[in-house]
Amino acid sequence: MRVLLTTDWWEPVVNGVVASVSTLRRELEALGCEVRVLTLSGGMRTWSEDGVYHIGSLSAQLVYDHARIGMPANKHVLAEILQWQPDVVHSQCEFSTHVWARRIARTLGVSLVHTYHTIYEDYTHYYSPSRTVGRKVVATFSRRLLEGTDAVIVPTEKVSRLLRSYKVRRPIHVVPTGLDLQRFRPATTAEERADAAALRASIGVRPDQRVLISVCRLAKEKNLDEVLENLAAAGREDVVLVLVGDGPYREELVHRAVELGIAERVRFTGVVDPQEVQRWYRIGDVFVSASLSETQGLTFIEALACGLPLLCRRDPSLAPVVIDGVTGWQVEGTEEFRLRLDQLLDDDISREAMSGAAVEHARDTCGAREFGQAVLEVYRQTRTRRTPRILSRQVVPA
Repeated sequence: MRVLLTTDWWEPVVNGVVASVSTLRRELEALGCEVRVLTLSGGMRTWSEDGVYHIGSLSAQLVYDHARIGMPANKHVLAEILQWQPDVVHSQCEFSTHVWARRIARTLGVSLVHTYHTIYEDYTHYYSPSRTVGRKVVATFSRRLLEGTDAVIVPTEKVSRLLRSYKVRRPIHVVPTGLDLQRFRPATTAEERADAAALRASIGVRPDQRVLISVCRLAKEKNLDEVLENLAAAGREDVVLVLVGDGPYREELVHRAVELGIAERVRFTGVVDPQEVQRWYRIGDVFVSASLSETQGLTFIEALACGLPLLCRRDPSLAPVVIDGVTGWQVEGTEEFRLRLDQLLDDDISREAMSGAAVEHARDTCGAREFGQAVLEVYRQTRTRRTPRILSRQVVPA
């Protein structure tokens, strides 16, 4: 099967969409598919390499950090894709590349599948002063966009229910994103353990200190203010919080840490190499988050696979990941955070048991191979439903 994946985000950007799409591409190829990617270039130039088409784009930095808007699609690129004739077009973003995905699918008369990664109503502060108005805008936008697809993939039941509340009528398939479990795993060799110790030392963490780690974009919707407030309220001088990532909210977080009197116990790593992120998980004792904007929480799953118990703000979307008392705890409020943190850090036997359960749970539920197989099955079902409606596969000139 020939599959075209379209996405506004691609490497070297680090986010859940990029991680999901790159994993899907690798697994589909392992299953015998031929896969190409259509994405946005980091500048005005259009170019292609190794089956990835980069369409020239303009910065949309004022709308969202690192966002870009695609230029009119290059005719040469479109002609090449149409000549290749993908069997399925799988869109991963709702904006520039989705327009091209829809055009290509309609021209060829093939299935258009879309993965809905982002709960946009959690981002209303970027585009609307009213959350109520923002939600109505998102519901209308999502419904109209998804009605033009043949199938929708979502990572959790939470997102499926949300789309049904928007009155989306297309077939919705819940397919959790998978992980490369050969890469995301605890340190197992003396060399890997030494690397973790050296990495801790490189950011000024002493051997006697415990590390809370969070891996995310430093943006308002990630609710990291609450993580800082919880750390301050916990009153543990032996704990260091390491924030891996960067974003537009970094300066506010630095200022807030100073206000709370915990600046010396917070480390900001900035952007790290996506291929090195597993090293950062391995320096931690506990993964922490207060985000309520997750569709699945891919970094939560990565942390699990690396053996970190989770301590997170209560959120229905995390129920399959954070199993209270087994893989970690979901909490509400500073007092419950302090209580569970003390349990995790002061009871080594319990924490080690949770660490083992985290790794086992990730292996049982988050394998990349199962992810690829599930998506491929969606393609097959969608093509079967569409077959009677396809009259021609003749290429229409771009």
